[in-house]
Amino acid sequence: MSLAELREEIESIDRELVELIARRTYVADTIAEVKAEQDLPTTDEDQETRVMDRAGENAEQFDVDANLVKAIFRLLIELNKVEQRESR
Repeated sequence: MSLAELREEIESIDRELVELIARRTYVADTIAEVKAEQDLPTTDEDQETRVMDRAGENAEQFDVDANLVKAIFRLLIELNKVEQRESR
């Protein structure tokens, strides 16, 4: 593959990543609505631990740096929590 083709592939992957983040954010927002309706706390540490464990396992499965993947997921979780707090 040429450099231009490889860059096009990266561009396509980046678009897919953004789409997946948008989908995840939509679901997280829906979870926030359910939590608000049920008067549940914004933070669920057990669930966060499960998400982080799953992220690490998935990283290992795809031979990606688990610390990097966990850092990305930690950021996504924290951003979702901020949005949940602001919407209450």
